[in-house]
Amino acid sequence: MTKIVVNRKHGGFGLSIKAQVRYLELVGKKCYFYERTKWAHENNGIEEYTKISPKKAENSFIAYSITEDLGKKIDKLPNDERFWYDGNLERTDPILIQVVEEMGKEANDQFAELEIVEIPDDVAWEIDEYDGYESIHEVHRSW
Repeated sequence: MTKIVVNRKHGGFGLSIKAQVRYLELVGKKCYFYERTKWAHENNGIEEYTKISPKKAENSFIAYSITEDLGKKIDKLPNDERFWYDGNLERTDPILIQVVEEMGKEANDQFAELEIVEIPDDVAWEIDEYDGYESIHEVHRSW
């Protein structure tokens, strides 16, 4: 059987801050969070991001996950592998599955309700999504 992580809530797939920290811990990386504190249009074209604690990141509307400590304040988010986005994860990633199994509901971000679905190994599948709510469908042709 193949295990696949899907979101069962309108809003969209997303890992909680604690789940992001756990995932990165399991792959041998640290996790640092930054929040935008100044907007370019208000600050002579320069943005500012301030490092925040994981606790503060849990209550932030948008906390950016970075795998390197870039210091207390930065004016640009990295555009490389240091910028970590949980939306890029393969839904069959064994580490993602481990995190969701270990943490249960604590793995969900504020807009998600993650569930592990098991399907037969020989089925070609795809994730269908409507307004963030996801389901697994067998791949088929359509015109």
